[in-house]
Amino acid sequence: MPFLHEIVVTESIEIETSPAALFSYLTGIVDDAGFKTLNADNITFCWLKGEPWVEGSIAYAEKYLHGKSHRFKFLISKVVPDRHIVYEPVSRLMRWFFPKKEFIIEQTSHGCRFISSATFMIGWIGKFFFKKKIEDGLSSFRAYLQEEGKNLKKILEVSQAGST
Repeated sequence: MPFLHEIVVTESIEIETSPAALFSYLTGIVDDAGFKTLNADNITFCWLKGEPWVEGSIAYAEKYLHGKSHRFKFLISKVVPDRHIVYEPVSRLMRWFFPKKEFIIEQTSHGCRFISSATFMIGWIGKFFFKKKIEDGLSSFRAYLQEEGKNLKKILEVSQAGST
């Protein structure tokens, strides 16, 4: 029996905009103001090292999740323009339990699909003793991802409508 089990929380939403416009919006998030447009629970965001959204760069983010403030330092580990962004915690210990978060952009016939996913590693002991708490945390994170997608859809589709 493996010590840790992988759980991937994924949410997706169809957005009537181009993959390039969605990617540009995401990579345009460089400060608190941009970060807060994604989710009302986002508190602060800044770049600590490197250029924004470039592989190897490090960012700091603070957000409310399940009613508590959480602080993250993360490394941009993969960027494929107009298609994919992957980031992971800087802390090796944190990466054991939260290996990565990613944004995937897929072209569709009416625009694109935005897929936001987070990978968690949950120990079998924790699943046994803290099942309800873990389920509540994952549910809260899923709601966070849903809100992120809905806000992007609203922002980008209104922006698209205003430019036509």
